[in-house]
Amino acid sequence: MRLSASQSKTIHMNKQPDILCIGSVLWDVIGRSSRAMRQGFDVPGRITRLPGGVAMNIAMTLARFGMTPALLTALGRDAEGDELMAACAARGMITDTIYRSEDLPTDSYMAVEGANGLIAAIADAHSLEAAGAKILRPLSDGTLADPDHLFDGLIALDGNLTVELLSEIANDLSLIKADLRVAPASPGKAERLLPFLHAGRGTLYVNLEEAGLLCQTTFTSSSDAAAALLAKGAARVLVTNGGSDASEGTDNEIISQTPPQVLVARITGAGDTFMAAHIAAESRGADRKTALNKALKSAATYVSGEPV
Repeated sequence: MRLSASQSKTIHMNKQPDILCIGSVLWDVIGRSSRAMRQGFDVPGRITRLPGGVAMNIAMTLARFGMTPALLTALGRDAEGDELMAACAARGMITDTIYRSEDLPTDSYMAVEGANGLIAAIADAHSLEAAGAKILRPLSDGTLADPDHLFDGLIALDGNLTVELLSEIANDLSLIKADLRVAPASPGKAERLLPFLHAGRGTLYVNLEEAGLLCQTTFTSSSDAAAALLAKGAARVLVTNGGSDASEGTDNEIISQTPPQVLVARITGAGDTFMAAHIAAESRGADRKTALNKALKSAATYVSGEPV
């Protein structure tokens, strides 16, 4: 029996999401070489094409931890978008909440990594930015929430959205009950998180460089960075620093831990894995120290090339 669109949507949405992942869902094209590289190098390696984007990376890790994420993003009604929809559904994600555009192409990301780290990357998230607030419709049209029934669950939010939309979310009273978890898409977009500092909303997940950009300075330790972000108005922060200490801070206390030391096999997606693992641990009732420890171990496992 062929289901109507409304019947299909009802069946898919019968499973309630544990968390909403808002932001970029796109195709990652990653070139990796085991050799150290610099500008102009032409070396042998491997090129992969996989579902990616901050929201997608977080959602995939959350799904592996047994959670059910719903995606709020923009995909084109093109072959790439159809393929991504299928890939998301196959990974246990709710896709009825995705905005499909008739005139915008599906976004993509391209990166080159060597033994000495990320060499270069280009993120083409123009369609997500152009879609703007349309991706948030499920939070007001009754799909996930409406003005009389505000959303009060977890939201993982990435910084690929426009400054205007991020500012709107940071100050949106309809999301006042939501547990916002926010991460920049890249150091180049870190300053887009300033509205959350000004509003004193959400938990911010940043690395040391991103913390420095938000505070317009440089830091040598994650604990100093966490303290500075809190002083600027952040409600709660988690600051990572590669293989060095990571810190989690609130107004009451800053705690720091050292991640396990591993051989680096991949980099792209490590921060998203850290964030997802931390959220998953807390959703299961872990205390602050335990959640930070589990997040660091998961990120280290990911970086080593092992499955998380």
